[in-house]
Amino acid sequence: MKQKGISSFSKKCIWVIGASSGIGEACARALITSGAKVALSSRRVERLNQIAAAASANQALVLPLDVTNKGKLQETYQTILDTWGGIDLLLYVSGVYTPQRADDFDIHVAEQTIDANLLGPMRAVALVLPEMLKAHAGHIAIVGSVAGYSGLPKALAYGPSKAAIINFCENLYYDLLPTGVSVHMISPGFVATEATAQNDFAMPALISAEEAATEILSGIQKGEFDIHFPKRFSRFLKFLRILPYPLYFWILRRFVKI
Repeated sequence: MKQKGISSFSKKCIWVIGASSGIGEACARALITSGAKVALSSRRVERLNQIAAAASANQALVLPLDVTNKGKLQETYQTILDTWGGIDLLLYVSGVYTPQRADDFDIHVAEQTIDANLLGPMRAVALVLPEMLKAHAGHIAIVGSVAGYSGLPKALAYGPSKAAIINFCENLYYDLLPTGVSVHMISPGFVATEATAQNDFAMPALISAEEAATEILSGIQKGEFDIHFPKRFSRFLKFLRILPYPLYFWILRRFVKI
């Protein structure tokens, strides 16, 4: 059984959470260009207004929110339901990244990371899923990271949050495949964004946010579950995670200079 894709985004109702910068902004702009109706959400309303300015009349909704605020998420989704009647795609891109290693571990930062990167998507999915199940249709796309594949340096809280997203998406896919609701697990490598600009090391196979958006939207259209890129990097990391731990950590220390 293969899950459904989206042949065309034109006239589709799409909620992009994390739309104000980076991958989310690039996806939102591409969707607007393709003729989709896009609900734009993030904390930075001024950035959302700039993106919405490129849309035609009644094509975009600007709905600022904080993903850690359950009440605001519910209020925002209700606004979308009242305006459009529902959505065809939830595209969850929002996330936080703070580089951390064991010698500077901050539990407060870790808790914030888990709240935004794991509980945030769970809150959003819990909101949209009932209507999608009633319709036996819809798409849930969540941006994780290749950092969730296995333990990597400077990802002490970020990596576990993204590993949990992989598990969450796998469970969603298994449960929802017979229902007609499609799930898309998105695992980017290094993408040039405000978040990765914090890194003080050379990032292999670095791509632009626009390139990432192209990969994501193409994968959703094709109905792919496991959307990962750039392939030359993500496939290498997929290979590493099947190796015995002694070999994995030897390769990591030998070739990853972080």
